[in-house]
Amino acid sequence: MIASILWFQETLTLGEGQSLNLGEIWAAGGFMMYPLGAALGFGVLIIVWKLVDLGVKGAKNKSVLRDADELISVGNLEDALTLCNESGTPAAGVLQAGLSRYEEGTERATQAIENAGAIEVAGLEKGLVWLATLSNVAPLLGFLGTVIGMIQAFQAIEIAGEVEATLVAGGIKVALITTATGLTIAIPINIFHNYFVTKIDRLVIEMEESAQRLIDALHERESHQAAGG
Repeated sequence: MIASILWFQETLTLGEGQSLNLGEIWAAGGFMMYPLGAALGFGVLIIVWKLVDLGVKGAKNKSVLRDADELISVGNLEDALTLCNESGTPAAGVLQAGLSRYEEGTERATQAIENAGAIEVAGLEKGLVWLATLSNVAPLLGFLGTVIGMIQAFQAIEIAGEVEATLVAGGIKVALITTATGLTIAIPINIFHNYFVTKIDRLVIEMEESAQRLIDALHERESHQAAGG
């Protein structure tokens, strides 16, 4: 995201190789740069948080799922439950819900897994709604700044009593800065949002596959108990 802002600075030229630095862009954009700056700061914080959060949870999930699947495959459900209780990962929460109900039957365990899965997915998606909102609001703030800038430009023309090319061009340039800024903020935020959605989908698929293996193991255990009884 910072790279896109620097790219925006480099591409905003005034002619003859002259360019606006970030301070000049901020000043030229007017008061609408403040909400745009707030959107940028908030977006960066959420992106950094989700990168760390999903990275840590993804790595721990793989470890827990691997160990739990090994225990479940040999029918060691008690140790698998202990493992899940000691881990705070989303996958452990889903499997723990099913393992804690395995004595009540496959149907109850399946329902518990589904309920826990919905809760864990909601936790993984936490913060994404803000990124989606920012990616939509930032361009709108930019467009609003452009409209305000155009109004101010026409007011300047009205006061001057005549249309001068430099007056019109300067006003339009300033007005369009906020639009360019809003788009520069929104594009990388939207890219990160889609990246997080894809990563969460992969985590959910991994949890669903492991949960299905647990359900199959519980069903097989139930069938053996029914046959033995």
